[in-house]
Amino acid sequence: MKAMILKKPGGLDNLQLVDLPDPGQPGAGEIRVKIHATSLNFHDLLVANGTMPTDDGCIMMADGAGVVEEVGAGVTEFKAGDHVVSCFFPQWQDGLPDAPVSDFTRTPGDGAHGFAAEVVVRPAQHFTLAPRGWRHAEAATITTSGLTAWRALVGDAHLKAGDTLVTLGTGGVSITALQIAKALGARVIVTSSSDEKLARAQALGADDGINYRAVPAWGAAVQQLTNGRGADLVVELGGPGTLAESIAAVRTGGHIALIGVLTGTEGVVPTSLLMAKQARIQGLIVGHRRQQQDFVRALEQTGIRPVIGDSYGALADLPAAFSHQQSGSHFGKITVEW
Repeated sequence: MKAMILKKPGGLDNLQLVDLPDPGQPGAGEIRVKIHATSLNFHDLLVANGTMPTDDGCIMMADGAGVVEEVGAGVTEFKAGDHVVSCFFPQWQDGLPDAPVSDFTRTPGDGAHGFAAEVVVRPAQHFTLAPRGWRHAEAATITTSGLTAWRALVGDAHLKAGDTLVTLGTGGVSITALQIAKALGARVIVTSSSDEKLARAQALGADDGINYRAVPAWGAAVQQLTNGRGADLVVELGGPGTLAESIAAVRTGGHIALIGVLTGTEGVVPTSLLMAKQARIQGLIVGHRRQQQDFVRALEQTGIRPVIGDSYGALADLPAAFSHQQSGSHFGKITVEW
């Protein structure tokens, strides 16, 4: 079978399409899945460019969607022909995170082989059913960015109708957060450095857009847009370079979902303002399998479909897809199908 691996020390030039042995038949508790699509996330890019080191020859990609070809003994949840999508933390089935589930040692495409392959054989609990009627490329957006948005809004912040969400940027997490929030009846404010992307976000339902290059103090702008109340939830994807503005934007007693590190991993936190706001900062990394199953049911009920800005048509196109992601010019998700 064909697979896209990463050779040490990393870097897009060290992504290689290779022939590997077919994984064979599934054992007890396993399923064999023919993979047809993946989607790109910032985490995958950090692995690909060597920022997050992995084993030499690791098969890339955390997200994978495809069709069950065969099930092993004892598997009752899936059958041949089912469309499935992978789980980011296959070891985290439910409940609160603990040390074994909060690292990447078993995350596909990082500490374990991923889904940039034609066929995989994995334990059945490493997958959930995909939404009915979805293309594989659409389903592949669920694993990482989709579930992150769902957990941030529904699992942790309990966003509800009438609340105000601020989400940073127009990548996969932010656009999915926009869609979920509107389905819940919330108001959405989007930030971006591109007026064109802001217009596209508003066409998808965003109520307001703030160009953070034109308005560097966008936290104050959020306060103005909400008549001084602030946002109930800020989906914080920038990290240290944007956290101060997120704290300025959030309401007293509000919630900041700390998801991204686009501006770095360490920085100064305005602790006095955070204390005065009595706001919560919740760090999170994706979510567990049961949350993914809940998310799939919600997607089927609401009719939300992912926004795919760019799609590539072959596994060999993965390096080109990463280059496009690295440019920052994409809107929504980037997918690769084969």
